[in-house]
Amino acid sequence: MKKEFALKIFEAFSIERWTDLVRPFEVVEMDKEAEKMVVAYIIAKFEESRGVKIDWEWMIYASLFHLLRKIQLCDIKAPVQTLIKQNFPEEYVKLNRWVLEQYRPYIDDDDLYAKFSTYIESLGGNCVLSEEQKAALHIFKAAHRYSTLRELEMISPVNESDRMEKIRRELNAQLQGFLDLRGLQLLMTKQKPYEFLMRIEQLRFQTRWNQTPRVPATSVLGHCFFVAVLTLLLMRESPVKMCSRRIYNNFFSALFHDLPESVTRDIISPVKQATDGLPEIVKKIEDQIVASELVPLMEDFYKNEILYFTSNEFDNRVIFDEKGFSVSFEKLNADYNYDEFEPVDGKLVRLADHYSALIEADVSIHHGITSRHLEDGRTNLINSYGTGTYINGIDAGSLFSQFLQ
Repeated sequence: MKKEFALKIFEAFSIERWTDLVRPFEVVEMDKEAEKMVVAYIIAKFEESRGVKIDWEWMIYASLFHLLRKIQLCDIKAPVQTLIKQNFPEEYVKLNRWVLEQYRPYIDDDDLYAKFSTYIESLGGNCVLSEEQKAALHIFKAAHRYSTLRELEMISPVNESDRMEKIRRELNAQLQGFLDLRGLQLLMTKQKPYEFLMRIEQLRFQTRWNQTPRVPATSVLGHCFFVAVLTLLLMRESPVKMCSRRIYNNFFSALFHDLPESVTRDIISPVKQATDGLPEIVKKIEDQIVASELVPLMEDFYKNEILYFTSNEFDNRVIFDEKGFSVSFEKLNADYNYDEFEPVDGKLVRLADHYSALIEADVSIHHGITSRHLEDGRTNLINSYGTGTYINGIDAGSLFSQFLQ
């Protein structure tokens, strides 16, 4: 994975949203995309519980490609893009193809570029989707619009109602076409899934590296989505062809890896490691608080899955005889690379987590906003992955050494 590609994706932390309204907190694109995928997960789980088959892999890649397109077209407001699509369809197709061309220098993976191209073509209605992909697209669009509505609701208290009413009506009208989705119905009427989402949204207000000035500031929730995207890209460099559940589990384990911080807040690494026993104690306390405050807000049909994502989140693990086990990368590949074992490359998620932290520190330093915390963090992260270091088949040494150039 090129350093330049990761930095391009990182630009989404600098894209501000709702810039013509009063904003009581930083509302940025990466956070929006993160919340959208959380909402998509919740809605999709309700649909699966009703027997609907969903192409999760299509949705996961769509989340990346939508973000890439948004980064490139951030200066064109969504309503303007809609008008272009409706009134000038040929120009809309050309615009999307232009977006695709801008990423050719960043993407060496021809298969990934082909997937991106197919997604871009589908925006103009030029691709035939399977029933499972149609279900995924329907959910993805619903999550996109609902997460926009949530942002509107969060900034509404500090804006005059006259400014908000027209936008609210338009968003509610757009959501009418998705009310066949049970999960969306419950979110719109503020039932238990809404309470769960509200807790997760607290991660939008928690800033990483909060002991030092940094540009751009990154939220814990946005960081989680960035880690999920990096995990997806690193999976593509694995020497092993991963089964479909492994791809799914890795992506959503990354997306939810900091979920406990929604109730415990972010405890920075130096503090967690202040004593030898503290990391284990903090983990136990996190598990207790999650069990008492978050689990009651989860539905039975996805509760155990989320707990699997967040327990021992940085271990390679599988489920065997209905119990979770940590395994080596070699065993993961040789014996458990099958959907029924629910394999997770936890060490790969940790690698993506550290790579994200390195980018967060490095970008700020290069912007001229630095501190001892950032300098030490950058140095320690690079030193942790020296030449010849491989994590789950990925050349982590080469990945991190790009930041020495």
